[in-house]
Amino acid sequence: MDDQNPAELRKPYMGEPLRRSDLAELPMTQFHLWFGEAYESGLAEPNAMVLSSVEPSGFPRSRTVLMKGYDGSGLRFFTNYTSRKGRALDADPRASVVFPWHAIRRQVLFAGTVERLDDEENDRYFASRPRGSRLGAWASERQSQPVDDREELDRLFHGFDTVWGLDDPIPRPAYWGGYRLVPHEVEFWQGGQDRMHDRFRYLLHENGAWGIDRLAP
Repeated sequence: MDDQNPAELRKPYMGEPLRRSDLAELPMTQFHLWFGEAYESGLAEPNAMVLSSVEPSGFPRSRTVLMKGYDGSGLRFFTNYTSRKGRALDADPRASVVFPWHAIRRQVLFAGTVERLDDEENDRYFASRPRGSRLGAWASERQSQPVDDREELDRLFHGFDTVWGLDDPIPRPAYWGGYRLVPHEVEFWQGGQDRMHDRFRYLLHENGAWGIDRLAP
């Protein structure tokens, strides 16, 4: 067990520091640059992000989801609206996400509020999914609720598999769709030598302009 002592796990960060002059003026432009570099580095699922929401109890809850798109307005992801996270986001739209790109000594944090995507965008993305994923959305109608066993899930999946032929269009369930996280704060973190990390925070002002601050590590 001594070899697995977390207190002894250390990895020195090497490389050039991040400077203010390296940054784009808009956070989504900077994110686009970093996301492209994360993708090109060969990271497994660079679009995986840790989404944190606020439970009705007031406690935070986090889980990993996949970002499925982004633009100047924010980040998009999809889920079951009746799931635990869907209910939490509908009740309290405040949320944050973190992209943990540890292998390239970077992470990006977004904080803001979520809004549901419209039916047209939901339908368009759902139709682009592999057939098995579309069937899985139907089979997991009761997402986040207890089930008896794996066999129950398999029965549900195979039951829906017989409803639609291989070439039949599979409609999107009404309980399934997407959210857009609209950020008011974005932080870019890059690991530095001797734990002198570089942190830059983009903060949205009331006039709609973004300010940029360097934060102490």
